[in-house]
Amino acid sequence: MGIRSVVRALFTVGKGVTAGMDVELVEREAGPDPLALFDRWFRDAREAGLYLPEAMTLATATPGAAPSARMVLLKSFGPDGFVFYTNYDSRKAAELDANPHAALVFHWATLHRQVRVTGSVERTTREESEAYFRTRPRGSRIAAWASNQSGILRDREEIERRFREKEAEFAGGDVPLPPFWGGYRLTPEAIEFWQGRVNRTHDRLVFMRGAGEWTVKRLSP
Repeated sequence: MGIRSVVRALFTVGKGVTAGMDVELVEREAGPDPLALFDRWFRDAREAGLYLPEAMTLATATPGAAPSARMVLLKSFGPDGFVFYTNYDSRKAAELDANPHAALVFHWATLHRQVRVTGSVERTTREESEAYFRTRPRGSRIAAWASNQSGILRDREEIERRFREKEAEFAGGDVPLPPFWGGYRLTPEAIEFWQGRVNRTHDRLVFMRGAGEWTVKRLSP
């Protein structure tokens, strides 16, 4: 079943999402490389016209194991991992620096698919962060300078004032990468693919990295 047919089937059945389709996830079609499978699923989500298919939950924890989670945007991925960007003074950055392990969750509800990724995290290079920062709209670059992310604001006017000040500071010139802003790369140690099936007999394949190779196991739904 093509990806557009899957989407049409899901919208047709409405609330009974699993009643009209049963897309399988089997080992022989998944292949040995989870990043290649993720690439296929990610392209499926884009082809289906889903809103922000790159949106993902990022879960972090303090060294004392207190968890927190929030939505961020995936900006690139490949054999070396999954990359996102943030303010290095934010809560998420403080937790990642103190406990460099994290989890990601992609949920493409219309396709009845979910991907979970866990692994270690490190900062991207300054060069990588600068290259990405230059692709952001000018207003977003100014906002990066204006925001003390996760810091307390007195009111809405404070952030608007900061933005106006930075806008004036960079008027007529380039908006450079702030020294407190950049990326993180999560190097996956495990990637689980979840495909919804009828009667909740879902397919779950988890890839585990060991000694430089991936092994795959099927999990009970």
